[in-house]
Amino acid sequence: MASLSLSAPSYHAESLVSRYSLRQSSFLPNESRYQFPTYSATKQSLFLFIKCDMNESLKFENGKPCVPVLNDRTFPSFLESRRMEKSVSRNSDRLKIFSGTANPTLSKEIAWYMGKELGKINIKRFADGEIYVQLEESVRGCDVYLVQPTCPPANENLMELLIMIDACRRASAKTVTAVVPYFGYARSDRKARRESIAAKLVANVITKAGADRVLACDLHSGQSMGYFDIPVDHIYCQPVILDYLASKTICCNDLVVVSPDVGGVARARAFAKKLSDAPLAIVDKRRQGHNVAEVMNLIGDVKGKVAVMVDDMIDTAGTITKGAALLHQEGAREVYACCTHAVFSPPAIERLTSGLFQEVIITNTIPTLEKNYFPQLTVLSVANLLGETIWRIHDDCSVSSIFL
Repeated sequence: MASLSLSAPSYHAESLVSRYSLRQSSFLPNESRYQFPTYSATKQSLFLFIKCDMNESLKFENGKPCVPVLNDRTFPSFLESRRMEKSVSRNSDRLKIFSGTANPTLSKEIAWYMGKELGKINIKRFADGEIYVQLEESVRGCDVYLVQPTCPPANENLMELLIMIDACRRASAKTVTAVVPYFGYARSDRKARRESIAAKLVANVITKAGADRVLACDLHSGQSMGYFDIPVDHIYCQPVILDYLASKTICCNDLVVVSPDVGGVARARAFAKKLSDAPLAIVDKRRQGHNVAEVMNLIGDVKGKVAVMVDDMIDTAGTITKGAALLHQEGAREVYACCTHAVFSPPAIERLTSGLFQEVIITNTIPTLEKNYFPQLTVLSVANLLGETIWRIHDDCSVSSIFL
């Protein structure tokens, strides 16, 4: 395992290491560290050192695991690609990133990783609730990326995204890409009885508004990509969570990956494969009839093991906490919860802090309110992952190779 140590500069340095800093870094083999050039507020160059001690566990500030731990095995090869280097320097002037109001912090982190500034945009609400959007810089002929998750309030954020797309299209942007880290209405992806397939409707609306492409993180159902008539890049956030789990002092023989329901088996199986083919367990829920309580059964063995529950989102936390209780009943030593999207609708926080979980690991696709933080919560940033994906799309490079 690895621990992270920083030689602190004399001023408050940025916590994220940008893409260009990674390119310009040099490995010091005798000291087991990378040397990163970075800049102070006065734009004077200095060096930030990252040292890896492979004998200690990794320690992060809660919610701020932003600085990557690198060594000769983990340094990403795509950051050394000559083709990428040339294409970035050639085309970056035509790439612009704008942020909606849903998750401005994530947008800033993405821009920092890419070595760019967020585009200037004015978004406000009128007294009657209508949304006003004005681009305060030219986007004519540019490839525009709009970062706006459609998280709660879903309708407000979705409408804001649509108006942003329309504003860019009417300002003669060459292409408009909607970067939607959390895709609202994704759970309404099939028809039962006389219901709407809202996911398809939202896909149609985003397309009609003028988007040329969509980026979405860990869709509830991968088949939802088929609802769009434009290209969709499905970004898997597993690498971010897996990198963090790799820093934990957990023996591979003690680990078991658990799907909290049958619908998430494929996701959990892919996760387990990345963890040295860890064993898999499944929580099976069945209702025997009307007004009869659910019966929960566990498929697999968790006795004396560390159970890692994997899901795409935590909303009210009902499913995952019931599953965690069952795992403890079956003899699990510790239970970790890992999910990409933290919706945290009441009473999620009350359930998650009931003592069932050793740690709850989420990402920042949805901003987490300060009041919803608790000691067992760890928030990982997906900014670098999204930033790298945007660069690759802009430079016509492979996206899937990031996840191989």
